Amino acid sequence: MKQTKHDVYVVNDGYCMETTREKCPSDPACMDQNGEADGGKENGAAPAHVVLSTEGMDMEESAQEHHPPMETLIYKIRDNPPMHLTILFAFQQALLSLANQLALSLMVAQAVCGDNSAWFKTQLLSSTLFMDGITTILMVLFGVRLPLFQGAAFEYVVPLLALQTLDPDRCHIVQVSEQTVFNEMTGQNATVLVNTTMDADQVILTNTQSLMGSLMVAGFIHFLIGATGLVGFLLRFVGPVTIVPTILLIGLYMTRTAVKFIEVHWGIGLMTTAISLLLSLYLGRFKLPIPVWTRKRSCHVIRYPLHQVFALLIGMMVGWAVSGVFTACGLFSDDPNDLQYKARTDINHDIVTNASWFYFPHPGQFGLPGFNVSVFAGFMLATVISILDSIGDYYACAKTCNAPPPPSHAINRGIAVEGLCTLISGVVGCGHATSTYGGNVGAIGITKVGSRQVFLLTGIIYIVFGLIGKFSAVFITIPYPVLGGALVVMFGMFIGVVLSNLQYVSLTSTRNIAIIGTSILFGLMVPYWVEQNPNGIDTGNPDTDRVLRVILGNANFAGAVLACFLDNTIPATKEERGITAWQNVVKHKAKEDPHQGKEEIYEESIDIYEPLLPKAWRKHYILKYIPFLPDPDEYNIVSDCACSSPTKCSCKDIKLETASL
Repeated sequence: MKQTKHDVYVVNDGYCMETTREKCPSDPACMDQNGEADGGKENGAAPAHVVLSTEGMDMEESAQEHHPPMETLIYKIRDNPPMHLTILFAFQQALLSLANQLALSLMVAQAVCGDNSAWFKTQLLSSTLFMDGITTILMVLFGVRLPLFQGAAFEYVVPLLALQTLDPDRCHIVQVSEQTVFNEMTGQNATVLVNTTMDADQVILTNTQSLMGSLMVAGFIHFLIGATGLVGFLLRFVGPVTIVPTILLIGLYMTRTAVKFIEVHWGIGLMTTAISLLLSLYLGRFKLPIPVWTRKRSCHVIRYPLHQVFALLIGMMVGWAVSGVFTACGLFSDDPNDLQYKARTDINHDIVTNASWFYFPHPGQFGLPGFNVSVFAGFMLATVISILDSIGDYYACAKTCNAPPPPSHAINRGIAVEGLCTLISGVVGCGHATSTYGGNVGAIGITKVGSRQVFLLTGIIYIVFGLIGKFSAVFITIPYPVLGGALVVMFGMFIGVVLSNLQYVSLTSTRNIAIIGTSILFGLMVPYWVEQNPNGIDTGNPDTDRVLRVILGNANFAGAVLACFLDNTIPATKEERGITAWQNVVKHKAKEDPHQGKEEIYEESIDIYEPLLPKAWRKHYILKYIPFLPDPDEYNIVSDCACSSPTKCSCKDIKLETASL
């Protein structure tokens, strides 16, 4: 029985066997079940599945015994869909995370006192979208080389929220200047100090500049962690027991922002949330009938969960429309001091009118970079969390695409690209880093489209979005309660994904339960005490007091430090801590025992992770000393396969190195 119509690569603890029927088309094993030779993917047909085996082992029987039929992708990583489908798939991926970019951009604007500045919010969103596109393209071409979308990272917002809470005077910066005045009594000029309050634009730029330098330094360290291969060292000490309470505290802390938006009008906000949940969860298994036309089948109907893929955007559009109806009916107050005034849809028309059609986000658009020690400390903690979160997304994407786990050099390269783009984001003035989005990985599983070409076009679309100033201005006008309803869904999913990491931890262990519970409680207690006692920290140095207040007021900092300390000092096995599960990747075994262990079947070969290098360079000895490039002695692309019988093909035993972190 024919199992599938895709190339399948069988990896048995480091030994790879692949279909190479193009090398022996006359052999019966290279023919399909109809007796026709497979000449490759001509006329859009994929070659039939042939299960290969090494000598003395029937891999076909073994594969059928241990592996259920796998869900194959319609378009695999290296496939290039027709251009009209590529554009459709790319827009789908782009729109999927657009609301997240808007929400995080507005959160940064609030942190730097720019939530009432239309020009700043427009330029900030343009910069965010532009950097999303740049990072996505670099990740697909030069990073881990998987179909991944890079978006604004929520981990970097928490220190900004802490700064916003603990420094209420940040929006009223007093500038001390010297002025020369004439003293009539003495008849001489005298120099006096004059305190002047900065105007709103100066305050915004000053606060933004302090984020720029801090983010640049954190991004450079992020880059070094990937470029030097320190990721494996980091994973020895940080595991799920540390990460779960740390990121969970981020989600709990961000609820303050959701409340600030949704309290403008709870009815519209909750309606937006309800519609999104209804379409994505309650109707998640229902597939809409969609009429389409193709040259081969003419007009026909297909079924696709379109409402599930775009549930959040549909909910926002409906909430936006209801706000417009309420505004037209005069149900919202027109008093700018009234809370419901920000639910109106007619108060920001001038933003779209005054926005330029084209705007190029450039370095120095908000001034020269500054530096803030307390913000930098928060950014560094966010860097560690972002790295671990991205690694998990790499593995999830590989699994979704039926590809082998990413090797260590690909992971190092991906982390290095994220760090480099974080540094560039600091130069541009985004106020946040970019990181891998797991939601788009999930969309690959729904759409069955994992082509790199699609994600390259997604990156280009985001660059175009960032360059069109009017586009960013339109999204800035979304009413506050609509954004609040969307944030409830996004933060809820964020917290849920975090909690899913507990599957790797032994929850029957009193040790793990105590560490996680104590860390979460400590992460909530310390920031609360700092907020209630702003003068409780007194070291005698005002600058040191301010830094300590912001660091300790950062919820995930206190929880992360305690969780990491307890997890690494209280005795436990790696399996109990969940470390082994996070490092459970395919490892090569000794050549003398090629058939021991569990085999894995993939639709892609390991060479999808190869960097874009000239072939003459790929076997140069210098590569073994560069952590983000494959070692030519240990990383060999499988070749030399032969069809030896009508039902079997075998590959020469070649050791394969994959991600031994």
